[in-house]
Amino acid sequence: MDRKFFKNKNISKKLKSRLKNTTIDRTLTYALENWTLTERNRKRLNIFERKVYRRILCPVYENENWRILTNKEIYASVKKPAVTETVRLTRLRWFGHVQ
Repeated sequence: MDRKFFKNKNISKKLKSRLKNTTIDRTLTYALENWTLTERNRKRLNIFERKVYRRILCPVYENENWRILTNKEIYASVKKPAVTETVRLTRLRWFGHVQ
């Protein structure tokens, strides 16, 4: 997927978000039950996810200045848990099926 896709103003934020959820999230979490996630990897996953969301949500124009959204604002507007939280919940669900 091209970087320019998420910056394109002609494509709705809803479509960009759906595409992120169906392609990027699926790719990121493929076979996650077998991962060994270090703290560094968790941080990198969260940073990558926020970077994609910042491209989707675009900068905000406030008080005659442009600014990027804070992490709290991103997660509040997306209303979806972070990818590392999804990984944690999926692992717990998978572990419950194994026992």
